[in-house]
Amino acid sequence: MGRKELEALIRVLQDQLKQGNDGVALGTWQILYSRDHDAFVFEKCEIGGYCEERPAVVSVSGKVLDKGGPLLGET
Repeated sequence: MGRKELEALIRVLQDQLKQGNDGVALGTWQILYSRDHDAFVFEKCEIGGYCEERPAVVSVSGKVLDKGGPLLGET
């Protein structure tokens, strides 16, 4: 990531903190940057691959592209 992306990540994380339990970043184990989508991927799989949720995806502008969610049929 470059400076622009790091600054955007800081803004996204600050916004997520303001949202409290309603933020999509809660429960994240890793944060990845997708250059193809110009977005951050908030990975919710534990180290070793155990995963119950698909990742949340938030653009560098702060728009939630995918809220993520359960993989095992829960809603």
